[in-house]
Amino acid sequence: MALIFLNGGGMRGGPLHHQLQGAPLVRVARSAPRYRYYSVGDRFPAMLEVGAGGHAVVGEVYEVSLAVLREHLLPAEPPELELGVIELDDGTACLATVLRAEFGGALDLRDISEVGDWRVYQASLGPERTA
Repeated sequence: MALIFLNGGGMRGGPLHHQLQGAPLVRVARSAPRYRYYSVGDRFPAMLEVGAGGHAVVGEVYEVSLAVLREHLLPAEPPELELGVIELDDGTACLATVLRAEFGGALDLRDISEVGDWRVYQASLGPERTA
C-alpha cells in the first residue's frame, strides 16, 4: 500500500474520484509550503516544487494499492503530469502527481498558488467554466 496526495479531480466529489476504486481516505492535508500551484488550461491542477517562494496546497491523502495506482490512477493522468514524491506540512513524504519539468514553460498555466485549493479556484470561475 502507498499513500498518495490528491489535489484535483480525484478528491471526494470530483469527476475522477472513482479511479480510487474505493481506496480509503486517510486524511485531509496540506503540502509543505514548497510548491507553486497551477491551473493547466482550467482543466486540472499541477504542483511544481520550487522551495523558496512556494505555497501550501490543499488535498486529500489516500491509501492505495500499487495495483490501483498502476491500473487506474496513473493511466487517467494527463501527459503533463508525472508521479513524484512531495512533502506534506507535517514532514511526511507522500506520492503525488506533479508537473513534468519540461512542460513548465510550454503550457497554458495560471498560477493559483495564492488560492492553494483546486475546488476554491474552480468555484471562482463560475458554474459555466467548472468541470
